[in-house]
Amino acid sequence: MSLYIRDDAVDELAKQVQQVIKAPNKTEAVRTALLNELERAQKAIPLKERIKKIQDDVRAAMGPDDPNFDMKKFTDEQWGGI
Repeated sequence: MSLYIRDDAVDELAKQVQQVIKAPNKTEAVRTALLNELERAQKAIPLKERIKKIQDDVRAAMGPDDPNFDMKKFTDEQWGGI
């Protein structure tokens, strides 16, 4: 079964991929591109997990929270008591 791409821009992309990876035809180029994209997507770490790791790293670096810390007082001091 041959591959027919109706969109000219997508067809051009398929041709470029075919040339770059030296695929024997566009079908193989598209197959390779799709398999690579599928693998990349499956390995990707979801944004929520990436953010949680960053938050955990920051918490670990900053140490435990100070229950007596007064953010209002701290902010006022930074602004010069304005």
